[in-house]
Parts: sequence; C-alpha cells; structure tokens
Amino acid sequence: MNLPFQPPFAPMEALLVDEIPTGDHWQYEPKWDGFRCLVFRDGNEVRLQSKSGQDLTRYFPEIVEGVLGLGCSRFILDGEIAVPVEGHFSFDDLLQRIHPAASRVRKLAKEHPALFIVFDLLANDKGTSLLDVPLAERRSLLEKFSSRCFDGSGWIHLSPATMQLSIAKQWFQKVGVDLDGVVAKRADLPYQSGTRAGMQKIKKQRTADCVIGGFRYATNSKVIGSLLLGLYNEAGLLDHVGFCSGLKSDERQRLKGTLEPLIAPPGFTGHAPGGLSRWSTKRSMEWEPLKPKLVVEVSYDHFTGGRFRHGTRLVRWRPDKAPEQCHIDQVSRKSKGAIALLETGGQKLRAA
Repeated sequence: MNLPFQPPFAPMEALLVDEIPTGDHWQYEPKWDGFRCLVFRDGNEVRLQSKSGQDLTRYFPEIVEGVLGLGCSRFILDGEIAVPVEGHFSFDDLLQRIHPAASRVRKLAKEHPALFIVFDLLANDKGTSLLDVPLAERRSLLEKFSSRCFDGSGWIHLSPATMQLSIAKQWFQKVGVDLDGVVAKRADLPYQSGTRAGMQKIKKQRTADCVIGGFRYATNSKVIGSLLLGLYNEAGLLDHVGFCSGLKSDERQRLKGTLEPLIAPPGFTGHAPGGLSRWSTKRSMEWEPLKPKLVVEVSYDHFTGGRFRHGTRLVRWRPDKAPEQCHIDQVSRKSKGAIALLETGGQKLRAA
C-alpha cells in the first residue's frame, strides 16, 4: 500500500471517566456499540484493522466491497463496524463474524450486513496524512470527504458530532440501549495515536432488579464468590442472565448465613448456568441453587443475547421487591434510538 502509514497502526484510545467533560475545546460524539476499525484503501487494495492491530478484512467482505465502491480510491478512515438486526445493533451477531470458515462469514454477511460508522479522517484522498492536523480541522475535512466520496447506499455513515454539551447530554440520556455512551475528544489536538491523552469516554450504566437464583463459592474457599442473577421470561421461568462478583470481603463472609439456608434445587427453572468450556474449569462451573427469595439491584452496561455481557455491580438489596416482579422486560430493547440517531443525526443534530 502506497499510503503515508501502514497497518498495523495504533488508533487513539479513550480514558474512562464518570462525567462528560466541559469546555470550549471538546467535541462530543456518540459511543457506538461495535468493533473499532481503521480502513486503509489504496486503489484496489483494502485492509480493515481492529483496535488491537488485528486484520479484520476477511470477516467483513461486504465492508470491503463497499469501500471499493466509494468515489475516492486512497484514504485512511477511523470508525466503528456495527451489525444492525431488526432495528438494533447486535453485538452478538457482530461477534459471530469472527469465524474461521469463509463460507460461514459469507452466509452471515448476507443475512445481516454490517455497516461502517466513520468518525475520523487520517489520510485524505490525495494520500496526505492528517495525523498532525487538529481534530476540529479533520472533522471539517471529513464532512467534505463524506459529501464527495460516500455513495449513499446505507452501508457507510458519518457519525454525528457536536461542540454543544447540551446535545451530548441529550444523546447520553435519551438515545436508548443501543448506544454505549458518549465520547469527548479534544478538538484542538492532533490525532493521539496509541494514547488516551485526547479522548474520554463516558459509558451508560443502567440498573435492573434481579432474583438471586444461585451462587458460587470463591475458589478454594467457602466464602461467597459470586451471585448468580435471574430474570423471569415471558413463560414465567427464571432464566440465568449473569453474575455479580464485586462483593466486599466482609460481605462475602456475612452472606453465607443469608444464602446457605436457602440452598434448594432447581434455582433456575429456565436457562441455567452453562457447563464446561475451554475457558472454564470444573471448579469454576460449580454452583449452588437457591430458592427464589432474594432480590438485588445491579448496575450493568450491556444486555445482549439474553445475558449481561460483563459482570454487574451490586447497587443495593431490594427486600421491598417481590421476586416475581423481576421480569426480562426491564432490559428488553424498547428504543431504536441509536440507529435513528445515525440515520437522521449527523448534520441535523450538529446544527441544533
């Protein structure tokens, strides 16, 4: 590739903070729930690179085809790959694309084509590096680039961006469960390759009331290691949906007296904790079932594929809540906000 720099290239990273930063030098963008991706094109050659420097090209043939169809033939873009399914971004469908069989990848690409959301231009269509150009100027160049080069077919989108804090707060509060949060970038800085100096991320934290359907003891110990969480499904069965392990030391010991008297099968009447896998051991998969008597409120970032994607954090115990009230509709997707923002958003919201 005859480009100013080659893959693998370290993209700028974000520092996780609790609040949206304020000030005239911050540009705000939605934080999309997908795979970070750098797109390199030089003529008929296209490379897709992950955040960690891995080659994603073979996993997203429809993105490669789309890139080759654009009106400009030399550039480097920074953005996010996402997979829309039934009006929402599906991280589970996105993960399935990382598959060794090319036939499987092609099948999935046809069933649920991915799209690419662009938020930065690192080299223009003349092959000139923009890494030393401040973000505010790069954003202006990106908007002109998108008007000139994007084909309008729907597979590629310009990510919304704004300098107005009020709009960023609206995105953070109202967009819906598809959005991962908000990103704030220093508009006065050049591209910060491989560092967190110029970008901050503020992630959405949501809460849900869950039944404790079981627990695991800590490794090589008889103190409580983690709580196994359940939600009632549409059929009235209690499904295992995740775990909470961030317990304080004194709480782990104290909980023994609360949980052990409630030990009784089956614990979960619907989907139960899974069996052994190549990442687990027999010890790590052992768990104790509980009578469905206790309710906790937990905070989480994502709920996909019927589970909390990561571990949750205990917020409080809910003795005032009946277990039967802990229903799956708490975490069901009720908003198409993120895709609506993407489809209508960019320039309209930027000018608001």
